[in-house]
Amino acid sequence: MSGLAVMAERGNSVHLPPAGAASARVCVGRIAGAHGVRGDVRIASYTEDPFDIAAYGPVWDEDGARRFAIRPLRMAKTHVVARIDGIDDRNAAEALKGVGLYVARDALPDADEDEFYWEDLVGLRAETTDGAALGSVLAVHDFGAGEVLEVGETRRDAVYVPFTREIVPTVELSAGRIVIDPVPGLFDAAEDGEEERGEGQ
Repeated sequence: MSGLAVMAERGNSVHLPPAGAASARVCVGRIAGAHGVRGDVRIASYTEDPFDIAAYGPVWDEDGARRFAIRPLRMAKTHVVARIDGIDDRNAAEALKGVGLYVARDALPDADEDEFYWEDLVGLRAETTDGAALGSVLAVHDFGAGEVLEVGETRRDAVYVPFTREIVPTVELSAGRIVIDPVPGLFDAAEDGEEERGEGQ
């Protein structure tokens, strides 16, 4: 895997940004809080090399209202300690906690084979190898043991599907779909929940 880890790669563990970014931009990190008293910030970087957080051009907040010039300084455990132009004290740095950092999609490299930008997966139609509809990909997550797709009609009935070649053998972006070959029992809980809700109506 080269360049970024804002991609989902089947069968490997990479860090993914939370869903919800505008389609023309990709979230490459998130400000985790202040570091020290001089205005430095801690950034959870979603790039494969954490220091590449500032390597793809201007970085903006989610709304595109604020632009940040970031200068990575060093690593502090899993976070990048960085300086942001115009942020000179701890209070100003702490006020940025939780801000997502986005870059233009066209500034990023093309995905390699079997790599997918997370935002390209969200919204894809999901079906089984037999053609049964499962809803769509609602979100992509990485809880530390590899990527999972949140699949269902709604978040209420969604199921977490491991994003591996064995379980998700087909990803067709051009057709807007993925094919899931679920392990036994994977969707049973969701089906049971639907039946219970139906009986209660």
